[in-house]
Amino acid sequence: MQNLNIPFQAINWKNIPQTEHSGETGTACWQTIQFGGLRIRRVEYSKNYKADHWCEKGHIVYCLKGEVTNELKDGKKSILCEGMSYIVSDNLSSHRSITKNGVQLLIIDGDFLNGK
Repeated sequence: MQNLNIPFQAINWKNIPQTEHSGETGTACWQTIQFGGLRIRRVEYSKNYKADHWCEKGHIVYCLKGEVTNELKDGKKSILCEGMSYIVSDNLSSHRSITKNGVQLLIIDGDFLNGK
């Protein structure tokens, strides 16, 4: 990963534009900040959201509010509730998110999770 020099800054998420992404069911609203090979997102999944793909990317995920089920392609499931996190490097699992009542997450990912 390239050396990132990020100066101190406070982030007011109310000022970060949202993009909407359709799932197999429901929607995901992303607010994204990009610094070179580092991406920081505040993501909100709607009620009854189910991702439309299996993700291979690495993430650090922190649950801000609500609950999300993380399903692995091998059938294993885990539940992330408010105050919990998960972390995984690129290409170490095929995973997708599913919600019943919606969730708000802070997700950090980027080149540092590629395992090289």
